[in-house]
Amino acid sequence: MARGSPQVAKLLVLNPSDTVAILTTRGVAPAGHKIARADIARGAAVVKYGQVIGYATCDIAAGDHVHSHNLAFGDHDRDQSPGAGLAAARAALDRHRGPELQFQGYHRDGRQVGTRNFVALVATVNCSATVIRRAADELQAEGALADYPNVDGVVAFAHGSGCGMADSGPGWIALQRVLTGHAGHPNVGAALFVGLGCEVMQIARMKQELGQAARFHGLTIQDNGGTRATIDAIKARVRQMLPQVNAVTRAPAPASALRIGLQCGGSDGFSGITANPALGVACDILAAQGASVVLSETPEIHGAERLLLDRAADPALADRLLARLRWWEGYAAMNGASLDNNPSPGNKAGGLTTILEKSLGAVAKAGATPLNAVLDYAEPITAPGLNFMDTPGYDPVSATGQIAGGAQLIVFTTGRGSAFGSKPAPTLKLATNDALFAAMRDDMDLNCGDVLSGVSLDDKGRQIVDLILRTASGQVTRSEALGLGDHEFLPWQIGAVL
Repeated sequence: MARGSPQVAKLLVLNPSDTVAILTTRGVAPAGHKIARADIARGAAVVKYGQVIGYATCDIAAGDHVHSHNLAFGDHDRDQSPGAGLAAARAALDRHRGPELQFQGYHRDGRQVGTRNFVALVATVNCSATVIRRAADELQAEGALADYPNVDGVVAFAHGSGCGMADSGPGWIALQRVLTGHAGHPNVGAALFVGLGCEVMQIARMKQELGQAARFHGLTIQDNGGTRATIDAIKARVRQMLPQVNAVTRAPAPASALRIGLQCGGSDGFSGITANPALGVACDILAAQGASVVLSETPEIHGAERLLLDRAADPALADRLLARLRWWEGYAAMNGASLDNNPSPGNKAGGLTTILEKSLGAVAKAGATPLNAVLDYAEPITAPGLNFMDTPGYDPVSATGQIAGGAQLIVFTTGRGSAFGSKPAPTLKLATNDALFAAMRDDMDLNCGDVLSGVSLDDKGRQIVDLILRTASGQVTRSEALGLGDHEFLPWQIGAVL
């Protein structure tokens, strides 16, 4: 479907070469599902978005419902031409250049700009998870923040690791990045590391990594005389921090200071038609401003990687992305799984049939501009424009990595519904269809279902950019209003538990 010209019809044809059409209202199948445009022979390719999404497992008659009962995954085209579409990607970037966009943010040391202003309690090990949560809860109950209107809250980042692990290697590196990335996040005004004392993930090493002693603090349960004494010590330390954190106020900042994490979850047959490509337009606009947008969920680009490789700004980026995909194929096989096992039952109920179909829709979030960086999990986001970060497809783990990398906002598209939220970076949720937006109004920030009834993708993309800027300036998201985000911090545990 061409940007700016969505079709309004019961049956939606996305590309002239497609062998299936999309039901926009219930017919022989629910809305979002596929029907055959013509007879499809057993073994023939089934085409959507102008791309092969699988193969017919039996003869399919014109008008029949096309889904798991007659469509299956098969070998996809892996012919790669890295950089072949780079000129078009650069043209897309040029097409969206315009006057400088701004938001009101919290300016930090090191040219960081925050969209929120939190005090972070960061557990170095699971042994200190309870004390930081208890301290945060007690401070809230005691009204400790009542006199500090510029402080958005005290958030406890507790996790299930930090010891029983190697003190080097991928697992240790990933966790260190996550913990230091949250403590040093632009949306955090001050941070307190809390450990047991004897864990592998030592406070001193992380404070040395951050290198800003005035903003980062630390204590351990063993040195403070046990659980109750440590909770009291945490509370006392936070009360000392609050005036300093509250003293920072919002000031104008360019949109180029933004780093936006892109997520999709509970996807449906409309995800790749409405919300995802509209978010892609928004990403192109922001990339043209010099902002960073971060696509992730490596298992969910499987089969659509060519759409990213074609616009790799450097051949080394293409090699790096392919290496991560090969790692995931081996990782899945080692654990008795397959990347082709996707989509989930909910995705299938919403009309998605194969991982190829899901991936093609998911990649649409990334827009059309050049791919400028391929990052490891939780690696700092520094390149402007489109970045890809290697993460699992599981939303809390993926978003945790993006936030650790420096994303100040998460934009999350959903077709089946989601109750996800995040801290210290808030989450905006975009509904792919009108029915979901009406059913989960308290959870959804913006409806993209109206793309099906005439709103252009370009207009919806501009709406998303406006919402991002307002949210970055302090407008409260639906997930924030519901109090979500305290329990969605979930670092990716890689490697052996020793």
